[in-house]
Amino acid sequence: MTSHRIHDQARSQRGVGRTVLLVALALALAACGKDEPTPTAPAPAATAEAPAEPAVTAETAVSDKVNALSADELREAARNAYAENRLYAPAEDNAVEYYLALREKAPADAAVSSALTDLLPMTVIAIEQSVQREDFSEAQRLAALLERADAQHPALARLKSSIGTQQAAAAQRAEQEKVTAEEQARRQEELERQRLADQQRQQQEAARQLAAEQEAERQRAEQAEADRIAAEQQAAERRAAERRAAEQRAAEPVRATAADLRPLSTPAPRFPPEALRAGTSGEVQIEFTVGTDGSVTSARVVRSNPPRVFDREAVAAVRSWRFQPLANEVTTRRTIGFNPGG
Repeated sequence: MTSHRIHDQARSQRGVGRTVLLVALALALAACGKDEPTPTAPAPAATAEAPAEPAVTAETAVSDKVNALSADELREAARNAYAENRLYAPAEDNAVEYYLALREKAPADAAVSSALTDLLPMTVIAIEQSVQREDFSEAQRLAALLERADAQHPALARLKSSIGTQQAAAAQRAEQEKVTAEEQARRQEELERQRLADQQRQQQEAARQLAAEQEAERQRAEQAEADRIAAEQQAAERRAAERRAAEQRAAEPVRATAADLRPLSTPAPRFPPEALRAGTSGEVQIEFTVGTDGSVTSARVVRSNPPRVFDREAVAAVRSWRFQPLANEVTTRRTIGFNPGG
């Protein structure tokens, strides 16, 4: 039904002048061949004088049938038309009309604006190609859709001027060539077939391009999401490691150090008699280890002055020392002085 309507519109707009001439000529011949007019003679005149179907405008670009659909129905119909490559044709059943009607009902829907932005360049190309094949009714319909979508579109004025210029030129050529009504009909049918074939090919190619762009965008989005998830996972792993380290540190007992040694018994070493008689003084540095029970488990001389004079007594004294119990063994050093007058 839609293709017939487009066909009728094109025939009406492009062949109206020729039709009027043919009807007038037929009436004149009928009048010459009979003495009285037949009762049916006025009918062709009425047909010739009938006004042409009004051209599609931006206000009427979207049909009442489409406008009557709900927002959900328009959204579903637009998706189906998009998927089936009915991007801007046929009339009353294409993605551009559905999205335009949906924009009126859902002006804040960013997806609708984005879809129209994608579709308008293809609509501009389709208008130019319709003009080239002299399918002016289709060109006017598409131009009306373009104006409805964006009245300030930079190509709109040029396209409308081109349609008017080429349509006038085509009408002049038709008049000059005296194309018969049958030839015009055959030409229009061929134009219709060519237009349908061109539209199918163009829309399939446009759909492939859009699908490729959308796939690339989807892959970019997936990669960005994967990067985000990886970054969050790494951050979570770092936090978990820090938490485990903190828990481990908290679970470990505090290790005792030399500063934690609390002496219970540290008797002084015996002064060697020989050194005492000789009045010898000196000192011995002892390294010793205190066990967890507070007893000295080992002791050794690190240095002594004079050598070996006080070593034995110093080690013996340190081995007898006792400290408060500890959480762990502690090794430290002490210097023990020997002074005969002290």
